[in-house]
Amino acid sequence: MTHAISRGRGLIAVMILIVVCSGVVQGYLTPLLPVVGAHVGLGGVGQNNLYLLSQIAFTVLTPLLSRWGDMWGHRRLLLVAVTMVAAGSLLIAARPTAATLAVGMVLQSAVVGFFPLLAGILRSRSPEHGRIGMSVLVGALLLSIGTGGFVAGTLSDQHALAGLWTAVPFGALAVAAAIALPASTAPRAGRFNLAAALLLTCGLGVLMLGLTEGDSWGWTSAPSLLAAVAAVVLLAAWALVEQRSSHPLVDLRMLRDPRLAAVSAHTFCVAFGAIGFLGANAVYLGTEPDGDGFGLGLGAQAISLVSLAMVAVGFVGSTMTPWLARLIGDRAVLAAGGCAGAAGFLSLVLFHSSVPQYLAGALVVGLATGMFEAATRTLSVEVVDEADTALSVGVNEMALSLGAAIGAAVIGALWSSHTTAQGAVTGTGYQWAWAACAAVALGGAAVALFFRSPSAAPEAALDPAGRTA
Repeated sequence: MTHAISRGRGLIAVMILIVVCSGVVQGYLTPLLPVVGAHVGLGGVGQNNLYLLSQIAFTVLTPLLSRWGDMWGHRRLLLVAVTMVAAGSLLIAARPTAATLAVGMVLQSAVVGFFPLLAGILRSRSPEHGRIGMSVLVGALLLSIGTGGFVAGTLSDQHALAGLWTAVPFGALAVAAAIALPASTAPRAGRFNLAAALLLTCGLGVLMLGLTEGDSWGWTSAPSLLAAVAAVVLLAAWALVEQRSSHPLVDLRMLRDPRLAAVSAHTFCVAFGAIGFLGANAVYLGTEPDGDGFGLGLGAQAISLVSLAMVAVGFVGSTMTPWLARLIGDRAVLAAGGCAGAAGFLSLVLFHSSVPQYLAGALVVGLATGMFEAATRTLSVEVVDEADTALSVGVNEMALSLGAAIGAAVIGALWSSHTTAQGAVTGTGYQWAWAACAAVALGGAAVALFFRSPSAAPEAALDPAGRTA
């Protein structure tokens, strides 16, 4: 038993290196967007659209990497994913333009496959460390998001584009860690469903195009209505293909399990605001204050400090989630995370004209982020059989990416509808965006009430340190 505990902790330690890379990649561009956007000629809406593009890539790559991992091996696909991330980071740093930022951020979006693939390895190699391992990995992810942003912001204070090199060494480290990981023992099966992949990609792309351009086209114009109809038709065709396939890309039949359905719906709702507003967060913090007190005019390093504070609180939320689940139950933890997210955004609606005021609401959003990411990733593992682990986590990650992408698109649309003649977002635009995030997070809290815990969690007999009781 001692050997198993030591082996499990060693496995988690190597996984932490990969998760740290994921966090740095997801956090280092946030404080740089205002400076880098100005350098490559992108305004606030353009920066949000760049973030939206990465969220679309997140949504598309999630089922692809998860399914390929189940077919060809979790470790093999993990190595592919970290290589894509390392290449994207190097491209952005070496030649920053609007085009290379877009391509590089799409490549970096392969980080979305890290958790499903790592979950497959962890559950097959060290199932007794499932809950604790997931909470530690989520905590490491959140801390590294903030740390990466702080390092990038500090470097950019010395030279505007120096912070773009922040992720490059972490990408190389992640490649080495992926090579060192053992392969999972889960059985491999299935074939790749190309038709489903194409329909999903095109459907999501058209949906996001309509949300992004709806204001400039006119929401009731022919192009907007055509985009809406096309998105519905493509996604409906995708769902039909998936349901009829013996080898689905995303097994929608898994959502017939009310537990996984509730977890995924909750993930979508909380991610809508908590993740979807991250790009908007940097824009607001970096915007010079207007006459009504909107915008804080912070530099890259100060923006990174705000982000670091948010993820530090998120780390607390993540690491306390297993303890809270034992104390009040999984359903109550999910509901509390949704309520915390709603409270944080409502605070931003009311109080936002100074850094302390803004930070008060942002920290509550950070706490909700840590809670929902740890809880939903853990539960999406536990409610299915081992052979379906990566696919189940992939479904949850897809819900997260889709929620974040639609959240970013809705925020962008609200901003586009409320801009000045000079193109700056008005205070009303910011308040509508925060209010929308609060409303959807509250919906996530309501959805959580439908969750019913599994009859027995894999770690029910473990103490907080991961030892057998």
